[in-house]
Amino acid sequence: MSTAEPVSRLRGLAPVAGPATRLLLLGSFPGGASLAARQYYAHPRNQFWPLLSELFALDLRAMSYQDRLREVLSRGLGIWDVYAACEREGSLDASIRGAQPNDLAALVRRLPMLQGIAHNGGESARSLRVTRGLAAHCWRLPSSSPANASWSFQRKLDAWREVFASCGLIEPRATPAPRSTL
Repeated sequence: MSTAEPVSRLRGLAPVAGPATRLLLLGSFPGGASLAARQYYAHPRNQFWPLLSELFALDLRAMSYQDRLREVLSRGLGIWDVYAACEREGSLDASIRGAQPNDLAALVRRLPMLQGIAHNGGESARSLRVTRGLAAHCWRLPSSSPANASWSFQRKLDAWREVFASCGLIEPRATPAPRSTL
């Protein structure tokens, strides 16, 4: 007979998206800090908000959470997760069990300007087989999680920049002119 307590069923957060959303960024499921705060990417070591701050050239971290959301929405970014609910001990994606998917198709139908869907990390990217049928372009981005220590911040930023520029959320980086060999 097991003496372990049953793991409680966790519920995710509502989508942050609107009619002007051009890029929908999907995580897997909020971590413990995010669920406790009822805020996306609330863990202080998660690089989500620092990445967006760099991309938008605006210190989102200095803003209230509601102001952050207004700002990302005004720039065409939507945020949600692939899972609506799950069982999980801790915050690692590897601990997710019994995941219930969010109705991504229903949300996408309400996003007339949507150009692409980006998955924040590997667990979210498991849903690429679903999202490829929902948007013209889909990408797998390196996770913003502190558990993804194999990618430097700069390397993550470069990958995210390419996707954000593809959907018109930021200006593409100018390509340097070729050096003269004279």
